[in-house]
This record gives sequence, structure tokens and C-alpha cells, in this order.
Amino acid sequence: MSLALDAGSTPATLPAQRSRGYWSRVLRRLSRDPVTLACAAILLLILLAAVFAPLIAPADPFKGSMIKRLQPIGAEGFLLGTDELGRDMLTRLIYGGRQSLLMGVLPVVLAFGIGTTIGVIAGYVGGRVNMVIMRTLDVFYAFPSVLLAVAISGALGAGLNNCLLALTLVFVPQVTRVAESVTTQVRQLDYIEAARMSGAGPWMIVREQVLGNVLGPIFVYSTGLISVCMILASGLSFLGLGVKPPEPEWGLMLNTLRPAIFQNPLVAALPGAMIFITSICFNLLADGIRSAMDIRS
Repeated sequence: MSLALDAGSTPATLPAQRSRGYWSRVLRRLSRDPVTLACAAILLLILLAAVFAPLIAPADPFKGSMIKRLQPIGAEGFLLGTDELGRDMLTRLIYGGRQSLLMGVLPVVLAFGIGTTIGVIAGYVGGRVNMVIMRTLDVFYAFPSVLLAVAISGALGAGLNNCLLALTLVFVPQVTRVAESVTTQVRQLDYIEAARMSGAGPWMIVREQVLGNVLGPIFVYSTGLISVCMILASGLSFLGLGVKPPEPEWGLMLNTLRPAIFQNPLVAALPGAMIFITSICFNLLADGIRSAMDIRS
């Protein structure tokens, strides 16, 4: 298909023009995907509940009563029952969303920024720079993600900040690999060579031409990592390497409610259900965005 250049158009402006039409089609396809929209709505509700927890939570998340411990779901005054210390489960779940979402999203956001920067540099420069960066990051692939997260968290010690750092280090190599791969492909396209021939410098080419074409695939891949990160973060808290008691966090709540699983299994399973629902929604949302961006025509 041939493209006619207007008098004021240059090869460097054509990708931006095509990009606007592309993203409008992506948004149109997303608006017609009920599963993706439903998952986005559920995640938005969970996020809003976590943000406005002090306004909507029915009780104090730290105040308990041993007399009212392990009340069943639907008990008077406790819609979702109480935990092992008599604290309102609904309140704990709402406040727990703050820590769980933070630990699931922030490491991926940080890994997205760091990994994209390193990957784009490695992919665009190529040669020895690419080899040194990628071979260094390959060391992290010698360990499974779960084992690496546990090892780093164990070495740094328990705590929210150390857990966030450990999870970020786990996901940076993965994002970097994707960023390097798509940048290497884009670097070989004709309009990048046209921009070089027009006298544009490397920084301008990367900023104006490369980033607009590589950020989409990297973003979609990173969105899919959020569900994995949430599960890993909950696992670290479950093992005592994440958030410390008495802070409400779904993985930690799942751990502390283990002794009650035979006495009140429904209440004990609630934090796990929240982890599952949130993770599956992030997964389906990432799949929906990926499908919407896969436009062949």
C-alpha cells in the first residue's frame, strides 16, 4: 500500500499519524469487549474501596474482640464475619486491598520504567552494549521467579519496602527482555532509517519514533505481570517475608487464618478469594488489551 506525502509531511510524521488511527481503533475494540470492561469495572471498584477505605469501612481494622472471634458470614453486625482476633473481616479486606494492590502494582510499574529504559537502550544501540546488558540479566533467569523473590526478601529481611524491592528486581529482567526484543525489531524499519538520513540524532529518534511503537507491547506484557506480582507478594506475606502484623494484607490474612480453616472455612477463604478475583481480573484485562492491539487490518 502506497502513501502519498502531503506538502508539509515527512516520513518522520507518518508514524505519528498512523499511530493516532491505530489507538482509536484499539479503544473502539476495547469498548466492544464485555469481559474486559467487566474486569476493568471490578478492578476499579476494588481500587476505589481501597482508596476510600476510611470512609466506607464499617469498623476499625485493628480493633478486635476475643468474645466475637471467628463469627460466621452474615453474623449480626459482621457482614463477612470476623477473623481469629474478632476483627471485622469486611473492614480488613477493604483495608487489605491497599497493601495488596500496592505490592502488586508498584513493583510492576517500577520494573516497567527501569526495564523499558534498559531494554530500549540495549535494543537500539545493539552490539556489545546489547550483549553485556542482556547476558548480565540472563543470570536472573537461572532462578524461578518465586525462588528468586523469596531469596531476595529473605536476604533483605521482612517488611513492605524490602518486599517491593525484591519484587521489582524479579520483574526488571523480564520487562527488559521484551523491551529489547521489540526495540530491535523497530530499529530495522524503514522510517527509522529515513529519520537517520534526515539528520535526526539517536535521542530524537528514540523519543519521537521508537518509544511510540514499543511502549504498547511492553505495557500489555507488564499488565499481565501484575497478577503474577500480586500472587508472589501474597506468598511472601504468607511466609512472613512481606507485610508485618497487624497490618491488613490479603496474603498475611490468609496465613493468620490458617488455624481456623476447619472451624470457619468460609471466613478463612475470603482473603484467598480476593487474591484470586483480583489476579484473574488483571489477567483477563491484559488479554483483552492484547487482543484489541492485535489489529491486522
